[in-house]
Amino acid sequence: MATLLRKIGLIRLHDRDTEDPKHHQGSLKGTKGNQKNNANKHCQTANETNILSTPEIKARKLDQQGKDKPSGKDKQGKEAKEKLQTGGGGSKATSASSIPPLAPHRQHCTQVRTRRLMKELQEIRRLGDNFITVELVEDNLYDWNVKLHQVDKDSALWQDMKETSTEFILLNVTFPDNFPFSPPFMRVLTPRLENGYVLDGGAICMELLTPRGWSSAYTVEAVMRQFAASLVKGQGRICRKSGKSKKAFSRKEAEATFKSLVKTHEKYGWVSPPVSDG
Repeated sequence: MATLLRKIGLIRLHDRDTEDPKHHQGSLKGTKGNQKNNANKHCQTANETNILSTPEIKARKLDQQGKDKPSGKDKQGKEAKEKLQTGGGGSKATSASSIPPLAPHRQHCTQVRTRRLMKELQEIRRLGDNFITVELVEDNLYDWNVKLHQVDKDSALWQDMKETSTEFILLNVTFPDNFPFSPPFMRVLTPRLENGYVLDGGAICMELLTPRGWSSAYTVEAVMRQFAASLVKGQGRICRKSGKSKKAFSRKEAEATFKSLVKTHEKYGWVSPPVSDG
């Protein structure tokens, strides 16, 4: 029995002793290796998680997201391009609502100017003293040629008109868009005058013809009467010098002269007859 047990023990010892130690170590290594690989994988996953949560990777992510999405400048450029394509607005409704009501304002001013000038034409035609007559330049209601037929009959200018057979003094009067709230531009066309507050180009030096001296209550007739009075007070005469008397006044020269004299008088004051004269 003991021999049998010894044999069995020897067999077991033999089995244990005859096991390939390399195979055993390999199994252990494999187990440990698997555990190590699993640990490595876990560490790598953990490390990736930790690394991706660092500020640098976050910055990279944001940078990548920024590349995928349009930048602020690109977005602004795109919006500006869309505005240009849609006429200045992001949508038709916005574009339409952003346009200032300029056209209705101009239309209203035109209506006011038209009504006022039509009324003044009717009043001038009713005048019985033949003081002035009006002709429209090329049927333009806003551009008048006004004939001044009368000045003070005791004046030297009236004598000049009689001696030179000058029936009238011809003036051109143009009315701006915002008339009667702004003054008309008035200049002498013929004959060529000297003194009488008539300057180069036929410009007229009168304060009431400037924005500072103008009132919407002034009518064309009242302005012409004031002009006739200033001609006499300023000792205006018809130029009879050969050569100079044939030189016509020009609008360009009149506009430049008027602009210059307005600046001068605004700086030093007005010396021409005040509005109350005449």
